[in-house]
Amino acid sequence: MMDWDNLRIFLELTRSQGLVDAAKKLGIDHSTVSRRMRRFEEQVGSQLFERNNQGYSLTAEGHRLIEYAERVESTVYAAAEELSGHNRLLSGQVRLGATEGFGTFVLAPHLAHFCARHPHISVDLLPVPRFVNLSKREADISVSIERPQSGNYVMTKLTDYRLKLYATPAYLEAHTAIRTVEDLASHPFIGYIDDLLFTEELRYKENVAPSAFRAFRSTSVIAQYTAACQGQGLAILPCFLAQQSADLVPVLDGQCNIQRSFWLISAAETRNVARVAALWRYLRDVIEPNRAFLMGESRDMVWLP
Repeated sequence: MMDWDNLRIFLELTRSQGLVDAAKKLGIDHSTVSRRMRRFEEQVGSQLFERNNQGYSLTAEGHRLIEYAERVESTVYAAAEELSGHNRLLSGQVRLGATEGFGTFVLAPHLAHFCARHPHISVDLLPVPRFVNLSKREADISVSIERPQSGNYVMTKLTDYRLKLYATPAYLEAHTAIRTVEDLASHPFIGYIDDLLFTEELRYKENVAPSAFRAFRSTSVIAQYTAACQGQGLAILPCFLAQQSADLVPVLDGQCNIQRSFWLISAAETRNVARVAALWRYLRDVIEPNRAFLMGESRDMVWLP
C-alpha cells in the first residue's frame, strides 16, 4: 500500500519550484523530502524524478502517478470535510478563480454582496490572466473561458459574453475614417502577446484585422483596456470591461463582434460542500439577470435584491 504522506510530499514537490521550496511549504527539512522520495520510488518500483543541477523534473512514470495522487488528495480532503461536519456548514473559506477582467470588474463587486449575505464565509478571489488549476487545489471553483476536456469535474455554462472593437472618439477624429473592416489594416492595435496566450480563445485579432500593426501588447486585458482609454489605438475588449469607461465607443459595431463563453467549474469532490454550493448558486443567480450587460446590450449592471 502507498503511504498517503509520501503521496502528499510527492504532489508538493511536483507543484513547487524545487526541493527547498517544497520543504518549506511542507514544514519539514529538505533532506527529509529527498530521503522520503527516494524511499517512495523504491516502494512503487519506479523512478519518479530526474535529479539534476536544475532540480527535480518528473519522469514519464511520475507524470502517470500525478492523476492518481490528485484523486487521492481530493478524496482525503472530502472525507475530512465530511467527518468534521464542515461540508454542511455555511462557514469557512472558499477560493474562486476567474479570468482577470471578469473577476475584477464583474465578480468582485457581486462577491462583496455575497459576503454580506454570508458573514461566516470567507471568499478568496483569484482574478488572473491564466487558467486556475483545480486539480492542484488552487481554487474550489473556477470561471474559465474553456471547458475542461478531462478530469473529475462538475461544470455548467455560466454565460455567453461579447467582445467588440473599441476606440476613443478623440482617436477616431484624429485618424483615417473606419468604414469597413478593410480600413482597419492601417490602424494601430492594442492586444495580447501571441506567444504568451494561455488559450486559443483569446486569439481573435487575426479574425478581425490580421495584417494590422500591434502597437501595444500585454498579457493583461486590464492593461489593454487602460491603454485603449488613452486614445492611441484600437482594442478588442469584452463589453463588460469597455463599458466601464465613457471614453470608449464601439467601432464597426455589428461587423466586429465576437462571442465567447464562461464556464463554471468545480472538482466533483468539493462541489456539494455547503459553502462551495452556496457560492456556486449565487454566481448563477447573479449572472442570469446580467446577460444583456455581458453581451453589450446594456451599460448597467443588475444587482440581486
